[in-house]
Formats: sequence, C-alpha cells, structure tokens
Amino acid sequence: MPIKIDYEKCCWKDGKCSSCACGSACIGCVEACSAGALERKMIVEFNSAACVDCGACVDACKYGAISLSS
Repeated sequence: MPIKIDYEKCCWKDGKCSSCACGSACIGCVEACSAGALERKMIVEFNSAACVDCGACVDACKYGAISLSS
C-alpha cells in the first residue's frame, strides 16, 4: 500500500518548514522512513519503489498529512 501525501496539510512547502520555528531542521516523516522513500526538496517527494509500507511516516507526521492509500 503506497502512501498518500496531502500537500495542503504538509508543513514542508517551497523547500522549508512553513509551520514552526525549526529552521528547516525538521524531525518528522523523512527521518522516520527507514527505507529512504521520502525526501525533502521543494515539497516532500515520495519514491514508491523504495517504500516498504511500514507506516512509520504516517505515525511521525504530526499534521496528519500522510496516510496509507489502498
């Protein structure tokens, strides 16, 4: 089951965190992904081929922007 990212809820926009004062030193979905399937660029990009469907990114996203799609 690949993930779905709701970019309206996602805090990473235009290459930076838009919702807190972390100074772009986020600890969230990208860091939780042990498979390296998520990467921060201008938006959080998802590599479905690398995803192992563990759901760690879903649990790590404090904004509810990531869900498992069916």
